[in-house]
Amino acid sequence: MDRRHFSRTLGTTLGALALFPEALSSSFPGTWRRFGEQPLINGPRLHEWLRQLSRFGRRADGGVDRVAFSDADIQGREFFRSLMEETGLEVRVDLVGNLIGRLRGSDPNLPPLMMGSHLDSVPAGGNYDGPLGTLGALEGARTLQDAGVVPRHPVDVVAFVNEEGGKTGSRVLAGEFRKEELQLVSSSGFSIGEGIRRLGGDPDRLDEARLERGSMAGFLELHVEQGAILEGKGVPIGVVEGIVGIRRWTAVVNGAANHAGTTPMDQRRDAMIGAAQLVEAVNRVVTSIPGSQVATVGRIQASPGAPNVIPGEVRMSIEIRALEMDRIQEVMDGIQIEAEAIGYKNGTPIDMDEFYLSRGAPTDIRFRGWVEAAAGELGLDHQRMPSGAGHDAQAVAHFAPMGMVFIPSVGGLSHHPDEYSRPEDIEAGANVLLGALLKADEALD
Repeated sequence: MDRRHFSRTLGTTLGALALFPEALSSSFPGTWRRFGEQPLINGPRLHEWLRQLSRFGRRADGGVDRVAFSDADIQGREFFRSLMEETGLEVRVDLVGNLIGRLRGSDPNLPPLMMGSHLDSVPAGGNYDGPLGTLGALEGARTLQDAGVVPRHPVDVVAFVNEEGGKTGSRVLAGEFRKEELQLVSSSGFSIGEGIRRLGGDPDRLDEARLERGSMAGFLELHVEQGAILEGKGVPIGVVEGIVGIRRWTAVVNGAANHAGTTPMDQRRDAMIGAAQLVEAVNRVVTSIPGSQVATVGRIQASPGAPNVIPGEVRMSIEIRALEMDRIQEVMDGIQIEAEAIGYKNGTPIDMDEFYLSRGAPTDIRFRGWVEAAAGELGLDHQRMPSGAGHDAQAVAHFAPMGMVFIPSVGGLSHHPDEYSRPEDIEAGANVLLGALLKADEALD
């Protein structure tokens, strides 16, 4: 039996055990394995942690409502904190509310290596986007403890705040967060500022939370792919090359409200007509430029919003994503030209106001190599790929080198109650994460 077949067969067996959590203890004391020189993670323990976390915000359809700052989010964070304390990590909450547990290294003068992701979900979300990365990172630290392996660097395990609502926790550390965002109302009903206070942070001191380059040795994040590329190719590990940049605007189409029955068609300044034409123009512009960039109009609201009133104003969101920030600007320049023409033709001028920026981020070439080497040593097929979704690693890349590990999402589903990743792929990803961490710990100063 070759290494790849052995690894995946063992993962399937352990994943099946996780379907019967009553047969498993919560702590799994002293259980660890090795593959060559690397300790292997405890699969049943990780699956059980994922199952237990899914209780907080659970929906009847199997998904989860654990939006940032909600009671369910706080409960999930308390559960995660208890696991970190049980593992022996030194736990703290930083000024933005990020939950961090530190495993001491042998050289306290070295900057920390960090692993993690987030615990919050979108409304009606799944159980793997975020939790896999946080619990997978904690399982890596727990495995080192079980095996008696002391890394050179301190290792920080982190659960970032409000990833789904704008990567608040990681963007504050990167200095990307704008103070006006504190007033935005999250899906939980709390403003971002109120939510940070609920989690133990201090929104008045966020400038102090910013980290400078060199303060961290590096960062690794394990995540479900949220697409169908890996599953379609039968490849268990994705080596992320980079994460797309994201910019968002509010477009306001300014018309004139009037009676829908008495205003002739040739006398109207209908904001909805301008909005409809702008939606079509966004699609036409982004598809006319070669490349993998995407643009989306995901939200639209007419005012006054009555069936018998011509819309006097339409507000809509425009989001553009691309690996290169210059490409995003190129697409927006084209959309602006179209918007001016639409406004002139219809008598409905269009204003654009940018409200969100998350810069694109390539992964560090060394971390890519360490992820590939870890996968190769475990006999796991892997391929390089970009990430079309935003992640906390994207913000971290602006003050520390980072790498990302993807595993397959069944059916390409994510942000959905049916989101699912197979137990054997979960274990493979967590073992690659740990292997890459150990390689980074050995190589970095």
